[in-house]
Amino acid sequence: MLLSLALPAQSPEATFTVEKPTVILRGLPFKLTLTPALAAYLEADSAGTSYRVSDAAGNLLAAGIHRLDAADPQSLEITDLILETSGNQPLGVSFGGVQQQLTARVIPPLLSILPPLVAIVLALITRQVLVALFCGIWLGVTFVFDYNPLLGFLNTLDKYIIEALATPEHIFILVFSLALGGMVGVITRSGGTQGIVEKLSRYAKNSRGGQLATWAMGVLIFFDDYANTLIVGNTMRPLSDKLRISREKLSYLVDSTAAPVANIAIISTWIGYEVSLISQSFTSQGIEDNPYLIFIQTIPYNFYPLYTLAFGFCVALLLRDFGPMLRAERRTLSTGKVLGDGATPLADLAVPEIMADENTPKRWYNALVPVALVVLVVMAGLVYTGLESLASSGTAITELSLIHQVSSIIGAADAFAVLMWAAFVGSFAAIIMAISQRLLNLHQALEAWVGGVRSMIMAALILTAAWAIGKICIDLYTADYVVSLSKSFLIPQWLPLVMFLSAAVIAFATGTSWGTMAILMPIAIPLAHKFPLETGLDEAHAMSLLLSTTAAVLAGATFGDHCSPISDTTIMSSMASGSDHIDHVRTQLPYALTSGVIACLFGYIPIGFGLSNWLMLPLGFLVTFLVVRVVGKPVKT
Repeated sequence: MLLSLALPAQSPEATFTVEKPTVILRGLPFKLTLTPALAAYLEADSAGTSYRVSDAAGNLLAAGIHRLDAADPQSLEITDLILETSGNQPLGVSFGGVQQQLTARVIPPLLSILPPLVAIVLALITRQVLVALFCGIWLGVTFVFDYNPLLGFLNTLDKYIIEALATPEHIFILVFSLALGGMVGVITRSGGTQGIVEKLSRYAKNSRGGQLATWAMGVLIFFDDYANTLIVGNTMRPLSDKLRISREKLSYLVDSTAAPVANIAIISTWIGYEVSLISQSFTSQGIEDNPYLIFIQTIPYNFYPLYTLAFGFCVALLLRDFGPMLRAERRTLSTGKVLGDGATPLADLAVPEIMADENTPKRWYNALVPVALVVLVVMAGLVYTGLESLASSGTAITELSLIHQVSSIIGAADAFAVLMWAAFVGSFAAIIMAISQRLLNLHQALEAWVGGVRSMIMAALILTAAWAIGKICIDLYTADYVVSLSKSFLIPQWLPLVMFLSAAVIAFATGTSWGTMAILMPIAIPLAHKFPLETGLDEAHAMSLLLSTTAAVLAGATFGDHCSPISDTTIMSSMASGSDHIDHVRTQLPYALTSGVIACLFGYIPIGFGLSNWLMLPLGFLVTFLVVRVVGKPVKT
C-alpha cells in the first residue's frame, strides 16, 4: 500500500506531486505515482510532457513521455523502479523540466518477513498471542521509522492499532463477534444451552456422533466463514463438552469446515470476491471466458479444501487421531478435562454473569430459536443487500442462470453489515424469550448479555492486533518478497504447485486469505495463460494449467490462513470453541499440513504434468482415509 506524500515545490514552477511507498525493498521493483497539478494541464504540450527518475548517482531509472488530457486527468504510474542500496536514498523526479527531490527509505528484503515470523514464533513459544502480535507489529513499524524503536512503539499504538479499528469491515466483525457472545451469554443464563445439549444428546450419544454432527453443521452453513465459525462453535461446544470431545478437536472441526467450505461453495460471501479477481485478470489478458463458469470449473482442482473436508470427516468417523490431537483427545476421554493444564481459552465461558441457576428450566428452544434467527437473518440479509447493491449499480442479472443469479446477489451483498444485524436480532430474541418465560428479569438478561460480551474481549483484542500486523506486512511488501522468491524457479508444469505454496506462505505470514488472493491472482492468471502456450504445450494441457493454477491460489490462500496463528478465522475458531488459541494451532497444524501434502502429491504436482484431476481426486480421498486409518491411533485405548 502507498502512503500519499505531497512534496513541496522546489521552485514556483513545480507542477506535480509524487506518491512514494512507505518502504522500498532493496533489489525489488517499486513504483512512484506522479499526479500533475492543474497548471500542468494548462501549459501542456500536445506532444506530451517528458518525465525522468534518477538515483543519487544520477543513474537513470526511468524516462518517458506522458500525454496530458484536461478532459480526462490521469495520474502517471512509473513502475519497475529498482534501488540496489539500503538506507535513505535520494531520488530525483523530473516532470516537464521541473525537478523534485525525494528521500526513499530502502531496507533489505529479508526484513520484510521478520515481523510476522517473530509474531508466530513468539506466540508458539510464550503462548501469549497478544504480546507476540504486539512485538511483531512493533518490530515492523520500527523498520518503517528508520529503525527507531521509540518511534516504532508510538506509531504502533497511534497509527497501526488505531487504523486497524478504523476500517468499517473490521468494526462490523468485532461488533458481530461481541454481540454474538452476548447472545450466547443470555442463552446460557436462561438454560437454553443446557437444554440444547440434552436435546441433541438423544441423537448424538457418543463422541463419533458429536464430531460428525459438528462437521455436518459446518458443511451446511456454507454461505459465510465467519457466521459458520461462530454459530457452529458456540452451538456445539456444550454438547462436545458433555460427550468428552476436547476443545482442540472441536476448534479443528469448526475451522476446517469454515473457510474451506466457503471457498468452494458456488453460493457464498466469497464468490463475488473470487470471481471479481478472476474477471479482472481475464480482462487484462483479453480472455473472453465467463469468469463465473471458470470458477465453477476450478472447484475440482481446489484440492486442499476438498481434502481438508475429507480429513475432518475421516477423523470424526474413525475416531482416530495422531500427534498433539491424539493426546488432547485421550486427556479429555480419560479425565473429562476438555482443556489442557495451563490452557487459557480465548472466550472466558465461566464468568458468573452467564452461568445458569440450577433451578432454571432447561428448554432447548431457548437456544435453537435465537441461533436459527441468526442463520435466517444472515440468509435474508445477504439477498436483500445483494439486490440493493446490484440495483444501485445498474447490474442486470435476469438473463443469467438461476444459480448464477443467486451467486451474483450474494456476491454483491454487504456481508459484514448483515452479520451484525443477525447478531443483534439473535440477542433481542434471546432476551425477549428469557423475559417472557420469566426465566430472567430485564436486569439479569442485560447482565448476562454484557457478561457474554466481556467473555469475548480478549479475542477482540487479538483480532485487532492480527489486522494491524497484516497492515504492517502490506507496508513492508512481505508478499512481494515471497512472490519474487518463487518466480526464480518457474516452469509451466510447476505453476500450480508454486502458486499453491506461494499463496500458503503469504497467507500464513500475513494471516489473510483474501489479501493473498488479491496479490497473487493478477500474477498467476497471466502466467498460466501465456507461459504454457509459449513453451509449446497443447491447448488442453494449457487450459488445465489455467484452471489448476487459479484454483491453487484460492486453495493455497485457504491453507496458509488455516495454519496461521495470526489469521482472523483461526482466532475466531478458538474464540467460538472456547479453546486455548495456541493449543488449537498446535493440534490443527499437523492435520492441515497433512492435507496440504496430499493436495500437492495427489493434486498440484501431477495436474501440472498433465494427469487428470478426476483421477487424482479419488486417489487423494483414498490416501486421506488411509492416512487417518493407518497413522491415526484409536482415541479409546
